[in-house]
Amino acid sequence: MNDLYKALGDISSIRRQMASTTEFRGYGPATLAATGMFAILAGGGQAVWLPDPANHISAYLSIWITTAALSAALTAVQMYMRTRRIHSGLSDEMLRMAVVQFLPSVGAGLLLTIVLVHYVATAAWMLPGLWQMIFGLGVFSSCRFLPRPMIAAGAWYLLTGLSCLAMGSTRALSPWTMGISYGAGQLLVAAILLFSSQENEDEV
Repeated sequence: MNDLYKALGDISSIRRQMASTTEFRGYGPATLAATGMFAILAGGGQAVWLPDPANHISAYLSIWITTAALSAALTAVQMYMRTRRIHSGLSDEMLRMAVVQFLPSVGAGLLLTIVLVHYVATAAWMLPGLWQMIFGLGVFSSCRFLPRPMIAAGAWYLLTGLSCLAMGSTRALSPWTMGISYGAGQLLVAAILLFSSQENEDEV
């Protein structure tokens, strides 16, 4: 029985090693492009319905947290289905690896939002820039199992986040600091994935 448990442990270890050295193809270009469009639409909605976000932080947060939640839900469903189809036998390991890589960034962004809004409300204008920087770090941490050009997307979010912080005060809450940053950023991610998938097909 001990030999059986050891063999099962060895198999599990081999599967994890294979997953860690395999490029993750669970993210679909069309889905990520759609999340970019969500961001642009949310920016447009904020421009029309929330002209003074600095004095209505709750409404501002509602717009962007709802947009993030919808984007995450769509991405999660599509990622699960695509990973099951493409990675088949390694799907569980690949999904777990993808989630573990990005989860710390999501947690950090959520906790940072709670702290700033509840304890340092005067600094809430910093949230858009900090969100973008944290998201960029999540992209960087995932780069090791994504196409190499994906580092450009991480750099984009890092630079837009820093630029947003450099604006200072209420200008950072402009609808387009989020709409353009995430809209263009997700379209860039989608383009990288699409180009990479075409290259892989050519190699096959």
